Amino acid sequence: MIGFVNAIALDGPNPEELARFYQQLLGGELDTSQSDWVELDCGLGKAKLTFQPSTSYVPPTFPDPHGSQQFHLDVQVSDFETAEPQVLELGATKVEGQEHEEFRVYLDPVGHPFCLVLS
Repeated sequence: MIGFVNAIALDGPNPEELARFYQQLLGGELDTSQSDWVELDCGLGKAKLTFQPSTSYVPPTFPDPHGSQQFHLDVQVSDFETAEPQVLELGATKVEGQEHEEFRVYLDPVGHPFCLVLS
């Protein structure tokens, strides 16, 4: 082994707002002490979910047969009927046509895809 994952970083126009979305989705503690780097300790072990500003941020296009998601999180839930209205209320958008028996695809408020996955 060479190393371990220290952070998973997401770009966006407002790191603190995006971090608060994920804090409401996943729980955990936010560290907003740095102006250009927000950390969310949400139980990933040594790694933290982190957020950094990007003034020229362009969200991935999904679904796009000529592109990719670039990155996404799978969030385990016990049932879609409870979890889906909650993530939509937080500001997520459901990706229509991406409902599957075991997972559903959503976009966070700035366009990063993530999945709700049945436990």
